[in-house]
Amino acid sequence: RAPEAGVLVEILGEVDDVVEVGAGLYKLDTDGVNPGGAGVEGAVEEETAPPAVAEPVAAAVVDTTPPPSPTPPSAAPTPKPTPAAASTPSPSAPATSGTRNESRVKMTRMRQRIGARLKEAQNTAAMLTTFQEVDMGNLMELRSQYKDTFIEKHGIKLGFMSAFVKASTAMLMEIPAVNASIDEVTNEIVYKDYCDVSIAVASPAGLVVPVLRNTEKMSFADVEKSIANHAKNAREGKLALEDMAGGTFTISNGGVYGSLMSTPIINMPQSAILGMHNTKLRPVVNPSTGEIEARPMMYLALTYDHRLIDGREAATFLKGVAEKIGDPQRMLLEL
Repeated sequence: RAPEAGVLVEILGEVDDVVEVGAGLYKLDTDGVNPGGAGVEGAVEEETAPPAVAEPVAAAVVDTTPPPSPTPPSAAPTPKPTPAAASTPSPSAPATSGTRNESRVKMTRMRQRIGARLKEAQNTAAMLTTFQEVDMGNLMELRSQYKDTFIEKHGIKLGFMSAFVKASTAMLMEIPAVNASIDEVTNEIVYKDYCDVSIAVASPAGLVVPVLRNTEKMSFADVEKSIANHAKNAREGKLALEDMAGGTFTISNGGVYGSLMSTPIINMPQSAILGMHNTKLRPVVNPSTGEIEARPMMYLALTYDHRLIDGREAATFLKGVAEKIGDPQRMLLEL
């Protein structure tokens, strides 16, 4: 409300504007006349004026009866009120016995950045996902056979991730398009003769992707030590920006959380990402005997940028990774 009557001349603050405390929001003319209020005074004067008396027809005849009071003009007929539409009663909320409180937490800068990068990938890349299944039996047997010897020699446990890194690196060198990227500024394809594999690692602050540099020159032990070191730094919050910068290919392992199948999102500006999943016993036909056996099977997913990678290259890449994991001796013989 204005502190006094007047005419609003100018509005100084619009809706959602940020103004200083005590600053004026409008200009008010206290001497101005509301152009729309002139008719009100005139109407009051007309109502208070006495009605005019009609002159007599003949002066000789004196009428002692008082003149009839003028009949007021008939008011416009009031329209009949239309019956209000029957309002539909809103369903009552179900009765609950527990509390229904809500809380709001500010998104961290890392979470905001992760969300922006994921949305950038969806809006930019022509993402397509292809799937393949792999028999993990031979790799699990190899790991079980040499895990103690591996720890004694290298001081680190032998996991499945090192095998997937080495298998992916071999296929990246064989199919360079999966290891390439698109320069959005110059519209050029950038091919690399090295492999920097990003490993998705969960941290208290969110998902981070530290990079293993030059995996084509790493051994199984080097990969396992690098992954363990990055995971330790992620848990302690010691990962530097340099540890997560770059990367030509990403491997994400949702199987550690029980995921059976997913379609991972590309980590831009990379062109592909490999998704690992949970290993489950499933009935599989043995190609040698034709009999149905229960084998530990894993679904693999490769999401790739179809602008750069064709379906033939993506399927060949994923099939090659599955073959090397299914038969680890292929990696030793570089087959």
